[in-house]
Amino acid sequence: MTLYMPLFRSCSTLRSLTQLHAHIVVTGLHHDPLPSTKLLDSYAQMGSLHSSRLIFYAHPSPDSFMFAVLVKSYLTHHLFHQVLSLYNHHIQKGSHLTQNCTFLYPSLLKAVSCVGDLVTGAKLHGRIVASGLTTDHVIATSLLGMYGDLGCLSGARKVFDEMRVRDLVSWSSVISCYIENGWPMAGLEMLRWMVSEGIGPDSVTMVSVAEACGKVGCLRLAKSVHGYVIRKEMDGYASLRNCLIVMYSQCGYLSGAKGVFESLADRSTACWTSMISSCNQNGCFEEAIHVFRQMQESEVEVNGVTMISVLCCCASAGAGSIQFGQQIHGHVMKRGFGDEFVQNSLMDMYSKCGFVDLAYTIFDKIREKSIVTWNCMICGFSQNGISVEALRLFDEMYFNCLDINEVTFLSAIQACSNSGYLEKGKWIHHKLIVSGVQKDLYIDTALVDMYAKCGDLKTAEGIFDSMPEKSVVSWSSMIAAYGIHGQITAATTLFTKMVESDIKPNEVTFMNILSACRHAGSVEEGKFYFNSMRDYGVVPNAEHFASIIDLLSRAGDINGAYEIIKSTCLPIDASIWGALLNGCRIHGRMDLIKGIQKELREIRTDDTGYYTLLSNIYAEGGNWYESKNVRSRMEGMGLKKVPGYSSIEIDKKTYRFGAGDTSSECQMKEIYTFLENFQSLAQEQGCDVECYGKMYGTSMYFEDYNVYKLQRETSNGIWSKSDPF
Repeated sequence: MTLYMPLFRSCSTLRSLTQLHAHIVVTGLHHDPLPSTKLLDSYAQMGSLHSSRLIFYAHPSPDSFMFAVLVKSYLTHHLFHQVLSLYNHHIQKGSHLTQNCTFLYPSLLKAVSCVGDLVTGAKLHGRIVASGLTTDHVIATSLLGMYGDLGCLSGARKVFDEMRVRDLVSWSSVISCYIENGWPMAGLEMLRWMVSEGIGPDSVTMVSVAEACGKVGCLRLAKSVHGYVIRKEMDGYASLRNCLIVMYSQCGYLSGAKGVFESLADRSTACWTSMISSCNQNGCFEEAIHVFRQMQESEVEVNGVTMISVLCCCASAGAGSIQFGQQIHGHVMKRGFGDEFVQNSLMDMYSKCGFVDLAYTIFDKIREKSIVTWNCMICGFSQNGISVEALRLFDEMYFNCLDINEVTFLSAIQACSNSGYLEKGKWIHHKLIVSGVQKDLYIDTALVDMYAKCGDLKTAEGIFDSMPEKSVVSWSSMIAAYGIHGQITAATTLFTKMVESDIKPNEVTFMNILSACRHAGSVEEGKFYFNSMRDYGVVPNAEHFASIIDLLSRAGDINGAYEIIKSTCLPIDASIWGALLNGCRIHGRMDLIKGIQKELREIRTDDTGYYTLLSNIYAEGGNWYESKNVRSRMEGMGLKKVPGYSSIEIDKKTYRFGAGDTSSECQMKEIYTFLENFQSLAQEQGCDVECYGKMYGTSMYFEDYNVYKLQRETSNGIWSKSDPF
């Protein structure tokens, strides 16, 4: 057999291997397990797995080593289920091939990891224990890796604790298990233990450690890790360099990521892609695009992952990046990056840029649509307010018995929430329960939001109260629900209960509680929560300022609102000036209008709502000349008012109507008659009501917080033809 080994190494083609195989048969050596095993392995390496199987089953007495090589061949070709089927077949036969073979179990355990079958993995572990092979270091390390891959940390730790000899590989494996399964701090504690045992980490270990630092978000620790890598001269490893870039990005230290990137003399495709993703994750979209252009100029090969990163950047940047996104689309088509992930990223980019019709064109052309593709399109429609189409696709999936997961239900629930489709939302909720899809925190929170926005506050409360665990998002959503329904006392009580439950409020929580105060006209409460934000480590942003300005302005404290604007260090955006502008309209403060108009002009906002409001203010004051000027300026800037619309569900049928809509379905005459009666009723109850819109072509608007409940009941569909109004 020794004479044949050089011949095996010289076989570079399947034909030459076949000739060698024939020679071995002629000489009668094919019955010898050693040359047969080598032939089996060589055929598998050349892609002829069928020939490998024939050699194995044609052999009169294959041994366990030959069987282990065959199993490994299946594993190499990613035939993981076949590996386990082959093993189970021989187990049922009671074959000697599966007994006490140390070469066999590492391949079987790897197959179990790839299949994700923890039950089979536990059975294999039992057979290993019964065979007395737990002391084998290779098998023990393979067991450790299998439990880690399957997310069974208790199993991994048990194997690790029972290992007699723990080398760097086993330590690195258990550290990786903790980090990859969401326990980065535990992984770092294991690292400290390893170092205390006198074992220093290598580049593989440091990849996991860098990943842990990124997940924890500790910049000080990240810098220490980077320093250790440099001192130990590990920064030459490509995978570790990429991890350092990602680590700094996750810590919010983009300059650190740039420093690592710029220090690299040889930048691989993975390095460029990591840098693009880092810029995107830190909100530097233009810089991400600049890095991509540099990558192209450097003539570095662009792969599908790079395309996905760039498309994600365009999606995050929004409509302003659509032109560049279309260029990337052309590049994708030219280079043939047509795999599912790239196509889904294109759909996501177009949807988030507001071009959902282009996203649907891509969706429609995909023949084999995965559940991710369906979810991407449903989510795209939902995010763009096209709930009817989102729900149509959901129905198509459901009634065609396509796979539906929690993401599908989440997108459909959000579509109902956006449009106020209560009955459809209830139907989807029912299907979610009977489908057996596991509900999670996100779905429960979405259900709370949907029922609240559709007018069913009681059900929203019931779902919230029954949630086994509540995140800050859940609490914030329920606070928003109370705010929508004008229940300021319930909202503030829940906020207090949230803090007492050791849940720290975030930016969204404060935005929701401020909105609740704004809806109810609770000025003092609004001031209190706005001033207490920094006590919880939350820095007010433009949205918070716009909310408190709106609250004060509507209540008549225009001077107080203006003082807040002048005292802030934040850049004042259009939403803040718009809130003050609306307050000036309500209380007739025409002396400030010109100044606000100047500020809006300098900001150069493209939001048509503020210009429309400004035009209406001048019209209400009888200054038709200025009103017309504002409209003309809008036209000159290419801005066009997108008609607003409302939807109302009556008797399980949804009606959609907008300002000036005269279609028969909208019953505009009845709606305006009802609104006039509504105004009279509110005034009889002592509410100071002023109705805008009839004269100026805008939607009807009631200016009194005490009218809120009546107005909300109208929007929730309580009114119907049979009502006494």
